[in-house]
Amino acid sequence: MNLVAVLFKNLRRLGIAWAFVVAPAAFSAPPNILLIIADDCTYRDLEVYGGQAKTPHLNRLSAEGMKFTHCFQAAPMCSPTRHSLYTGLYPVKSGAYPNHTFAHDWVKSIAHYVAPAGYTSHLSGKTHVNPKGVFPFEYSKLAGSNNPDPAAFATVLRTTTATSRPFLFIAASNEPHSPWNQGNPSAYPAASLKLPPVLVDSPDTRAGYASYLAEITFFDSQVGELLALLDRSPQRDNTLVVVLSEQGNSFPFAKWTCYDAGLQSACLVRWPGRIKPGSVSDALVEYIDLVPTFLEAAGLPLREVLDGRSFLPVLTGHTAAHKSHVFGLQTTRGINQGSDFYGIRTVRDTRYRYVRNLTPEVTFTNAATNDATFKTWQKLATAGDAHAQRLVRDYQHRPAEELFDCQADPWNRVNLIADEKLARVRAELRGKLDAWMRQQGDEGQATELKALERMPRSTGNEDDAPKQKKKKKAKE
Repeated sequence: MNLVAVLFKNLRRLGIAWAFVVAPAAFSAPPNILLIIADDCTYRDLEVYGGQAKTPHLNRLSAEGMKFTHCFQAAPMCSPTRHSLYTGLYPVKSGAYPNHTFAHDWVKSIAHYVAPAGYTSHLSGKTHVNPKGVFPFEYSKLAGSNNPDPAAFATVLRTTTATSRPFLFIAASNEPHSPWNQGNPSAYPAASLKLPPVLVDSPDTRAGYASYLAEITFFDSQVGELLALLDRSPQRDNTLVVVLSEQGNSFPFAKWTCYDAGLQSACLVRWPGRIKPGSVSDALVEYIDLVPTFLEAAGLPLREVLDGRSFLPVLTGHTAAHKSHVFGLQTTRGINQGSDFYGIRTVRDTRYRYVRNLTPEVTFTNAATNDATFKTWQKLATAGDAHAQRLVRDYQHRPAEELFDCQADPWNRVNLIADEKLARVRAELRGKLDAWMRQQGDEGQATELKALERMPRSTGNEDDAPKQKKKKKAKE
């Protein structure tokens, strides 16, 4: 019996699983990384998560890999989300906590961390991160749009095949961000749609929701185009693919809020030979965990500065759990049509979400409250529609604290903060949030009032304002 056989025989005698032994060898060749991210997409609306928007390519990807049911981001706005995703840091620590923001100069991103292993790093499509010194990607966009360029990805695939240099390619879509002018809304007859409980039933709500669902399907076609290029290349089996949906849509109670609909995300991961096809994970994971996960998968050292933790053992089936709590925040100061200040902080465990509104006396406003659809809701509320009255009131006027049972109440509509049966849960989550804020250097309202210092003077606010409806483009 050779030495290796003796080793494995003794390991089995000690109860150490074979998979744990062979895993390091399986990761000896650094994998390519393809990260695809949507824009303003509520994960529950995806067919692959039980929603009404058809997503055949995401369905197939899920069948070939792992679907996460409890993935969260740290902020319900584009810019802080992307800064966190690419740096592995929560927003206040990195300095990128308002929208249209920029990170501190000392911050490093995934592009820096994978360079020692020879990776090329490319960001194609929507950027929304600054400064370039923190994010030294090669950049590209599809001509005439803010979407990823499949031709750029095809070039990267050819280069990797020719040079054996692994790639990190981030395909950042601009869909389904408003205006919803991509896809085929006729595939979603407005009258037959089932509206989420956080929407008021009106003709303009239904028309907007149908166009939004059509644009999700358009995003799915973008995913399909990129995967087709990858799957036809020699790089397929050595590429770790991750697809994320980003924060919720721009209807009320999703984007710009710290409810589950604002912070919870789709997360689908495929890695042939490493991840069991068709697997589902309920582990609590966060966007900040992606950087350390990529580093561990590539055999690179984890960085102490990172807030995130690698969930590679979840992907490879060696553990079912990851984190006990996830955190988030919203900074309204500086966004287009936003309240002068309205800071929100939140923590969630596997079941309960605790939300702290720093200035509950302030009316909560943003681009959604100035949209024509919300004005329709206000008219219906004035006319006596009870559902509209409650939604309009609850969206703009909130108590200092909120507590939700996310299992029984996934849309976070029933505030249980005064329920004494949940006193222990309430106290624990308050303490967890306080500790996280201290660790991050988050001073609450004082940090909110400094938000403008973390925003360039000329931002354009292109991400917060509902854009004028453009003439419908032809499908790419």
